[in-house]
Amino acid sequence: MKFLDHLEEWLIATLMGAATVITFVAVMHRYASGFAIPGVQEALIKINMSWAQELTIFMFVWMAKFGAAYGVRTGIHVGVDVIINRMKPAMHKKFVILGLLAGALFTGIVGTLGSNFVWEIAHTEQTSADLEVPMWIVYMAIPLGSYLMCFRFLQVTWSFIKTGELPKHDHSHVEGLEDEVKA
Repeated sequence: MKFLDHLEEWLIATLMGAATVITFVAVMHRYASGFAIPGVQEALIKINMSWAQELTIFMFVWMAKFGAAYGVRTGIHVGVDVIINRMKPAMHKKFVILGLLAGALFTGIVGTLGSNFVWEIAHTEQTSADLEVPMWIVYMAIPLGSYLMCFRFLQVTWSFIKTGELPKHDHSHVEGLEDEVKA
C-alpha cells in the first residue's frame, strides 16, 4: 500500500505540472500570434488553443478535491478544535474519534451523492463547451476525491485509536530530504 501513501501528491503534482505547461503554451501562442511574421502568424492563428483555459480549470477542480484528501492525511485540513483540546484526555479522545468519523460519514455521503450525479449525467449528451468531453468525466472528481477523503478520515481514525496521535504537519520538515542526505 506504499503507492496509496503518496497518491495525492502524485496526482496534484502531475495535474499542476500539466496545467502549468498548458497555460504557458497557450499564453505563448496568444502572444506569438500577434506578431506580423508572414507565414508564422497565419499558421499560429489556425491552431485553436481555446480549450486550454477550460482544461486548466477542470484540472484545478480535480487538484482541489485531492488536495482536501491530502490535507486530512497530513493534518493540515482545517479543523476547529479549541474546545476539544481543553477537554480531559478521556473525553478528548472520544470527541476526536467522533469528529473523524463524522468527517468520514460526511465525505462518504458526498461521494455517494456525487456518484449518483455522475451516473445521471453519464446518461446524457452533456459535453464541455471547448473540449467537448463528456461532463461526467469532469464531475468524477467529486466522488473520487470525496471517497479518497473518506478513506483518509478512516485511516487517521484507525491510527488515532492505535497510537493516540493525530497527523501533525511540520512546516520545517521536507519529506525525502533525509533520504538524500544519507545517500
